[in-house]
Amino acid sequence: MSISKILRKLHRGYGAQSAMSLADYTPKEFSADAIAGLSVAVIALPLAMAIAIASGLPPSHGIFTAIVAGFFISAFGGSKHQIGGPTAAFAVTVATVAAQHGFAGLALATMMAGIMLIVLGFCRAGVLISFIPYPVITGFTSGIALLIAFSQIKDFLGLEIAELPADFLHRALVYAENLDSMSAVACAVAVASVVIIVLCKRFIPKIPGPVVVVVVMAVVMLIFDLPIETIESKFGELPRTLPMPSMPAIDISFATIRELFPSALTITLLAGIESLLSAMVADGMAGTRHNSNAELIGQGTANIASALFGGICATGAIARTAANIQNGARSPVSGMMHALWLMLIIFLLAPWIVKVPLAALSGILMVIAWNMSEIKNVKSILRAPKSDAAVLFITLILTVTVDLNIAILSGISLASLVFIQKMMESTQIRSFKEAMANQVGDEAGDPDAISKKIVPEETEVYELFGPLFFGIAEKLSDTMRLFKSPPKVFILRMRHVPMADAAGLHALEMLYNNAIKQNTALVLSGVNGDVKQSIHRAGLHKLIGEANICDHIDKAIARAEEIVSKQA
Repeated sequence: MSISKILRKLHRGYGAQSAMSLADYTPKEFSADAIAGLSVAVIALPLAMAIAIASGLPPSHGIFTAIVAGFFISAFGGSKHQIGGPTAAFAVTVATVAAQHGFAGLALATMMAGIMLIVLGFCRAGVLISFIPYPVITGFTSGIALLIAFSQIKDFLGLEIAELPADFLHRALVYAENLDSMSAVACAVAVASVVIIVLCKRFIPKIPGPVVVVVVMAVVMLIFDLPIETIESKFGELPRTLPMPSMPAIDISFATIRELFPSALTITLLAGIESLLSAMVADGMAGTRHNSNAELIGQGTANIASALFGGICATGAIARTAANIQNGARSPVSGMMHALWLMLIIFLLAPWIVKVPLAALSGILMVIAWNMSEIKNVKSILRAPKSDAAVLFITLILTVTVDLNIAILSGISLASLVFIQKMMESTQIRSFKEAMANQVGDEAGDPDAISKKIVPEETEVYELFGPLFFGIAEKLSDTMRLFKSPPKVFILRMRHVPMADAAGLHALEMLYNNAIKQNTALVLSGVNGDVKQSIHRAGLHKLIGEANICDHIDKAIARAEEIVSKQA
């Protein structure tokens, strides 16, 4: 089977639900896509260069990423309007991996992440990434924004620092020690760049501020030759074509893969989360529906291709995707055209682009960092329960001061513990006497309320509300110890139990064992199909007895009457 046939089959099975037919694609739609692609390319160029520089790499790597990854994400992704490329969320991770393992190590980690994304897509795990708690996402996004802004202080102020340390606190000390080397010219250019972007957004929102900054500042440098660093003075000329694809120049061994795995996992999570968030934004703006699994496959393919062509990791870019829709994009062709336009722009304009001062790009990144900081979302979480605010701030602090991997894992772990605590608080075991005394569960519209039933003598009825999981296991298994005089029958109502895990089933077994020790028969009531299936898989039906596993309270009461009468 040819590669083209494989790709077509893949796209039919996993591709965007909005995938178009070439037979229905008209010249008018192509014209709209070409114009939208050009508009996005103009926006993407300064951002790609700025993000690469913020990552400690030459701007060419950002341009290669925008071209190659941008093309593949649109061609094979699951969103109709997604625009992909380098994003600020990767800057900290890219800088760290490149500093520790060189660009070859970064390229290999990017390819590993691409493979993981493809595997996740084929395993249909796209929906699972959305389960990462919102405070965790906000926390590390805000932390990354702070790190990006902090990394730009050198170029924003024009400080003369030969080499910056990677550590946040150490870097702050170096900044403080070199404030006397601040360049007034560089600072003025950076501030002017921020002002231009703000004014463009306020008065001419259709014209991207970063584009105006690049054009204006390049012209200023050509006319006045200001004494500040430019792309050309620091990185030399920009390449005018893509490099030939090649494998990373690194020993690909098990030891190397194991060393790079944490970084590759971080890239996988960031690429998956940001691309799916961007696809959701696009759906909201354009009224489309993306395929999350196809999007992961497209992202994985794009990251592998980007690394082969000298690029860095990529994902869906929310701002560029929104601009694509606003400029009239009709199909994924607009994203592919944006990549082709970028190639044409660097071929024609590379000698002028390198005249842009680094202070101007730092101003662009400062605005990006502010937009990423999610101040509104942070404020809303602060008004939420204190546990959510704690998750946010711990994730943010660890992102800034320790490591992004640890921050994400710690944030997810803490959020999981908070969730478990809330589930434990919501899961309750109540006796029917308590329910009748407090009128709990005895709503007039409930025909199965225990107050409307005749419970046999020497029978206790307890009801479990919530999942039968490890958080409630100990409380359930100890229930029989509450009785001074054990009943002959103990009915456990489970009509509000949606599921049972291994620990919950073990607790149910312990409850049965404790009941047997006290000569009490255990009867289950209201057991749904899923829970009953779990009970059978665990073999508990053999202990409890099929006759004692009832699907309704009336059957459970009848079974209790039968047991009591036999023991009379």
